[in-house]
Amino acid sequence: MSKTARPRRSVLYMPGSNARALEKGRTLAADGLILDLEDAVAPDAKEMARQQIGAALKAGGYGARELIVRVNGLESPWGYDDIVAAAGFGADAILLPKVESAGAVHQAETIMEASGARQELSVWCMMETPLGMLHAEEIAEASPRIGALVMGTSDLAKDLYAAHTRDRLPMITALGLCMLAARAAGIAILDGVHLDLGDDEGFAYSCRQGKELGFDGKTLIHPKTIDVANEVFGPSEEEVEWSRTIIAAHAEAEKDGKGIVVVDDKLIENLHVLNAERVVAMAKAIRDMESAAG
Repeated sequence: MSKTARPRRSVLYMPGSNARALEKGRTLAADGLILDLEDAVAPDAKEMARQQIGAALKAGGYGARELIVRVNGLESPWGYDDIVAAAGFGADAILLPKVESAGAVHQAETIMEASGARQELSVWCMMETPLGMLHAEEIAEASPRIGALVMGTSDLAKDLYAAHTRDRLPMITALGLCMLAARAAGIAILDGVHLDLGDDEGFAYSCRQGKELGFDGKTLIHPKTIDVANEVFGPSEEEVEWSRTIIAAHAEAEKDGKGIVVVDDKLIENLHVLNAERVVAMAKAIRDMESAAG
C-alpha cells in the first residue's frame, strides 16, 4: 500500500501540557493524535509539555493510533530542543509548523538525524501561509521522510484576510494547490480544523466537502467530532461492496482479453479498478486498526 493507505480519517490535536488529555487519548477512536507543543501550549508550559509528551509516549498504551508530535518553529526559543527531544520519543511523525520551503524541511531533518532519529520517523508539514501554498510542490517533494501535508486553514484565513465561509471558497485555491502537491508526491493530506464546536451540521458539511475535495481525513480539536469524521472519511459498506464487484468483473474481463467491462450500465476500466483497490485496502486497514484497539 502507498503512504496514503493508512487510515487518517480523524486526527485529533491534544495539548501536551494537559496530562489528562494525553491519558484520554489512549481510549479515543481517533486514527491519529497530534500531541501539540505549539499553539495549544502557553510559553511558560512549553518545557513541561515536552516532558509530559515524552513520558506519555514512553509509557505507551496508544495501540495502533498514529502519533505525531507538533513542535514549535525553529525561529522560536523552543523549536530546536523540541525536535531533538521528539526525535527520540518513539512517535510516528514530527509535525513542523508554518513550513514555507524545502529548506525548512531540510533544516529540521538535519537536526533529527543528528539526534539519532530512526529512519521510519516521518516529517509532516503544516501548510498555513500564503508562501507555503506557493511552495507546496517543493515542500511535498523535499525529503523521503515527508509523510503528510496538514492544512492550517485558521492561520491561512488570517493571512489572506479571508472569511471563514461554509463553502470555504476563499481558500479553495490554496486547498487545491496542496492537494495537487500531495497527490503528485504520493503522500497523505489532511483537511484543516472546524472551529465552531457548536455547529455540528457545519462540521459534518466540512467533512463531506473535504472528502469530495480528496482529503484523507480531518484534523480535529475536540473528541466529540471523531465519530463523524470517521464515518464521513471512511468508505461505506456500499462503496466497499461496489469496489469488490468491479474488481472481480474487470478481472473476469481480462481473462477474455478485454480491458473494459460494463457493470450495472457503468463502463469500468483500469482506472476505476485502481481506485476500487484503494477503497478495499483502506477498509481492511480500518478493520485491522479497530481490531487492534479491541
